[in-house]
Amino acid sequence: MKLALVGDIGGTNARLALWRDGELSAVQVLATAAYASLELAVAEYLAQQQVPVADIEAVCLAVAGPVRGEEFRFTNNHWRLNRRDFCNSLGIAQLLLINDFTAMALGMTRVTPEQRIEVCSGVAEVDSPAVVIGPGTGLGVGTLLALADGSWHALPGEGGHVDLPVASPAEAQLWLQLQRQLGHVRAEDVLSGNGLLQLYQAYCALHELPAPLTSPAAITEAALAEEPVAQQVLEQFCVWLGRVAGNNVLTLGARGGVYIVGGVVPRFAEFFRRSGFAQALRDKGVMSRYFAGLPVYLVTAPYPGLEGAGVALQQLR
Repeated sequence: MKLALVGDIGGTNARLALWRDGELSAVQVLATAAYASLELAVAEYLAQQQVPVADIEAVCLAVAGPVRGEEFRFTNNHWRLNRRDFCNSLGIAQLLLINDFTAMALGMTRVTPEQRIEVCSGVAEVDSPAVVIGPGTGLGVGTLLALADGSWHALPGEGGHVDLPVASPAEAQLWLQLQRQLGHVRAEDVLSGNGLLQLYQAYCALHELPAPLTSPAAITEAALAEEPVAQQVLEQFCVWLGRVAGNNVLTLGARGGVYIVGGVVPRFAEFFRRSGFAQALRDKGVMSRYFAGLPVYLVTAPYPGLEGAGVALQQLR
């Protein structure tokens, strides 16, 4: 491949990079709110990198939402994409459009030991699926499979939109408060950046407490400073992430391990490691022993979605 453009487009940020000979370069992060369309963001990126569109052989974009047909509407930002119009507008010959967590899952094949923190020790079963799950602007869930020929296959899905699981009386009361606020309660409504704020507000409302914190960053900062309410909320966030991840392990038979990704959890990595996440992950009654020896990693690699988009292009060749 001569030169390719890869992108990881989320709700808040569009990460773009060049891909040549299996390596990323010229990574740039653009705010999606700053551009009326994806085409304008890509055109500006290429202009800033002084790369003519004619030099780009292929494009792979990892996008947040289900990928079907010619039209794509982003789940968590205002952009829309028509495959034909995008290619015609920029003069692109080949566009590969994949789900962002398909790319994220493929990106796990490029993560080095230095780019991950062990949360639960164990040995991955290489012939079993691995779960890739990540709170960010939303909650993404992907599945990674190793194939017999040495290549990889990633299964896309919309696992962030499953119902939020309840496993204790305290969680039931908190869920009822969330239900009063939201109606249908999805995992993503709690397990995301905005979800952390939603959870904090619900917790405070349930316990008739003031809710002075107004952003996910403020809640995280307060929790790390040992403010009791913020600590309780962040602990519940970790527990619910464990429950959702554990459900995915059982559903998929994912003895290949669990990878926690996204921009939220690395901000409180040590808190997360000490939290009830691991217990909630494997607290599955008669199936709890299924989780013995299952490795869990918190991924700290800077651009796994971009790496995965590059892997997806390589595997087309």
